[in-house]
Amino acid sequence: MNILEYENYQEKKAHGNPGFPYTTYLCSIPLDFATVPLHWHDEMEIIYIKKGNGAISVDFQSYFVTAPALVLILPGQLHSISQHEMDSMEYENIIFHPNILLSRQTDDCTKDFLLPLFSGTVFLPTLLTPSLKNYTEIAACIDEADEICKTYPKAYQFALKSQLLRFFYLLFSTCMDTGASPIKPRALDKMKQIIKYIECNYMKKISIADIADAVGLSQSHFMKYFKNTMGTSFIDYLNEYRLTMASRLLYTSDSSILDIAGEVGFDNLSYFNRLFKKRFGTTPSNYRKSR
Repeated sequence: MNILEYENYQEKKAHGNPGFPYTTYLCSIPLDFATVPLHWHDEMEIIYIKKGNGAISVDFQSYFVTAPALVLILPGQLHSISQHEMDSMEYENIIFHPNILLSRQTDDCTKDFLLPLFSGTVFLPTLLTPSLKNYTEIAACIDEADEICKTYPKAYQFALKSQLLRFFYLLFSTCMDTGASPIKPRALDKMKQIIKYIECNYMKKISIADIADAVGLSQSHFMKYFKNTMGTSFIDYLNEYRLTMASRLLYTSDSSILDIAGEVGFDNLSYFNRLFKKRFGTTPSNYRKSR
């Protein structure tokens, strides 16, 4: 199960069709899950925090978010969502492909604003809070888009697109920055390769030699790079990723704990149980019963 399959375990309603890729779904941390592991995708994402607070990381920048707030995630940005201490957070994910905003006949909106945003030559704030003077107007665009998606009136695609365009108009007209990027793209590209390898192979046995070879690094260089970038060892990160997937399967699957342990890459049940209890403060069986 990769990260997209993981997210698809959440009850969600697709808005539109393949010709207009726009999707929203509601989530709650920790009720639905304790964390969404670090991942990336080609779509844009807006995380709309509705209640409570939590922790979101975007390109290794950590944000403590509290309702109300919006987080803007661009295509290709590495991001994760997690519980803050013992707090809870309810939020909405809006995911859409940038192609619904881009003009095929490259116009000024595409050339002067959107493409520079995606290429990292201009910047918009990642975290949008009520401290922005036009936050109410910005949030109203997403609220109106949600209202449109309740009934899907005829030609709703125009209405949704108009709200997204207004959303970006408000941001570009008041918040655009042309400063330097805080993180070099090459550093992110290498980590993206590593994260994608984990997503596709975590259910298998992975050695340091395997993944170092897959991303073109020596074992010593890989271990140093991963530790310096992620602040933890690769093995600890891999175990955390596997435990997160296991916790979701305990809620959504009727499979035995032994089968789930094997499905997420643990071939030793007692080791899995020990790590799971250390991570979640309870045994896998009690965790499942608490749902």
